Order: sequence, then C-alpha cells, then structure tokens
Amino acid sequence: MRTAQSEVLTRGRGHECQPAGEAGLAGKENGELLLEAEKHFDVLVTIDKNIPHQQNLSGHKLAILIIRPVSNDIDDIRPHIEFALTALRSIKAGQIVQVGACS
Repeated sequence: MRTAQSEVLTRGRGHECQPAGEAGLAGKENGELLLEAEKHFDVLVTIDKNIPHQQNLSGHKLAILIIRPVSNDIDDIRPHIEFALTALRSIKAGQIVQVGACS
C-alpha cells in the first residue's frame, strides 16, 4: 500500500511511505492536498483531526488515516503507530479512520 504522510510522521514499516514534502504535497491544503495525494497514493496518514469536518471523501479513491495523539510531538505519536499499522491492513478507499485519543 502506498501512503503519503503528513510532515510530522516517520516512515511506516511494511508499506511504501513517502513524507508529504518528498511527495510534493508540502504546503498544500484541503481539497488540493487530497486531489494531489490520490493521484499517487492509496492512503494519506496525518494527525490533522479536522479533516473529517472539512472534507467529503465519497467518490474519492484516497483513504485517510488520522492518528490522534495528545500533541504533535513524536513521543506522543509513537504509542499509536501499532494501531495505525493495524488500521492500514483494512482501510478502504473513501474511508476516514482514526486511531488514538479522540477527544
């Protein structure tokens, strides 16, 4: 599975991953980000908890995996990585899946 990651996440294990900056997605927002990401990736992995309120993925081939740490510090993200990897095994196009604290 090909995944694009937001700029704060590290590379995933067992998946072809590319940070947003290397994928040419850095600085893109909202609809533009999703349209560009789905040209090259199956899943966008991010910590942006607002995406479900901003975007409708129906009709899109891109899935979004949102990791919900208490902060964007890598030490707060790291405990959620195994849950994210599990979610990547079953995520489908057009889905938004969240792992971690959903407060």
